[in-house]
Amino acid sequence: MSSLNLDDFTDLIERPDGGVRRDAEARRERRIVPPGALGRLDELGEWLAAAQGAVPVRPVARPRVVLFAGDHGIAGLGVSARPAGSAGELVREIVEGGRPVGVLARRLDVPVRVVDMALDCEPDVFPQDVTRHRVRRGSGRIDIEDALTPEEAEAAFLAGVAIADEEADSGTDLVVLGDVSVGGTTVAGVLVAALCGTDASVVTGRGGEAIDDLAWMRKCAAIRDALRRARPVLGEQLRLLAAVGGADFAAMTGFLLQCAVRKVPVVLDGVVAAACALVGQRIAFRAPDWWLAAHRSGEPGQAKALDRMALEPLLDQGVRVGEGAGALLALPLVQAAAALAAELGERPEEKPEPETAGGEPETGTETAGGEPEARAETETE
Repeated sequence: MSSLNLDDFTDLIERPDGGVRRDAEARRERRIVPPGALGRLDELGEWLAAAQGAVPVRPVARPRVVLFAGDHGIAGLGVSARPAGSAGELVREIVEGGRPVGVLARRLDVPVRVVDMALDCEPDVFPQDVTRHRVRRGSGRIDIEDALTPEEAEAAFLAGVAIADEEADSGTDLVVLGDVSVGGTTVAGVLVAALCGTDASVVTGRGGEAIDDLAWMRKCAAIRDALRRARPVLGEQLRLLAAVGGADFAAMTGFLLQCAVRKVPVVLDGVVAAACALVGQRIAFRAPDWWLAAHRSGEPGQAKALDRMALEPLLDQGVRVGEGAGALLALPLVQAAAALAAELGERPEEKPEPETAGGEPETGTETAGGEPEARAETETE
């Protein structure tokens, strides 16, 4: 019998400090730049201040990219432009620094951590720090079978919790969260459609490497078939992740929730991160207050999930490559917001106008002795 109680996250997760946010808003009103002149940068700075519990907000000094990796059996149906089971090749290129996320991370001086949860390859091809949390080799084909056993889903979820604790304990002050997967956007579409109560066609996108119309139709059919398996377990989020998720999805969901428990803000990348966040919202409704949507990926499932969580993306550059690259583009914006909120000067206080001697305005003339001069009166007889 499982000892994991997801309801505990509802009690453990608090909202970012509302009092600190009001203090940050008051500070904004006193700054030399008029309120509203910096647009969403003001809002970002206040969000960070509330998350940190500090005014003025501290710089984002130790950000980190965390990528959860896995292969998905549903990719065998030809729903992706990449061949099934090839996510390991992407991970190898990321580890070697050759992917877009590696280029951006070097430029921004941000470390990248890749976590293999269910790659379809031998574990010894990667360093042990990449593979030590692996749950299984690949995830099941969700249109006809479960992605994971209940035990595997719980193990993956708890691995995500443990990784969040490791990051918080090491001093990471903001996480850029992404995925490395083949078939992941199809799985994400199933979860978003199930949790938002929509049809498969509403959430089916073209993926990171755009697929043609025939592949899109196969992907839509796969999501439709998997939805039939998802709906009976909608009320139990861990069973949902076992049925139509995957080890990387379960781990990412646990990671997101534990980051909220540990008060570590997270910047979400694409549709996979958004789908896991939507599952996390179902578990703990306050958790999305700790998450920031980095960009619009163009995936309809991402737009649907972010709208449900009331998260407005910061950027719209059409980045669909995944692997946290789009979210990493938003990091300088977040850092800029923190710097502006902390370092902009405040307007000098207005001094009161001086009063006249004696404290009251003069109202008449006085005699040399200091008494008011008597008014002449005309007496009538």
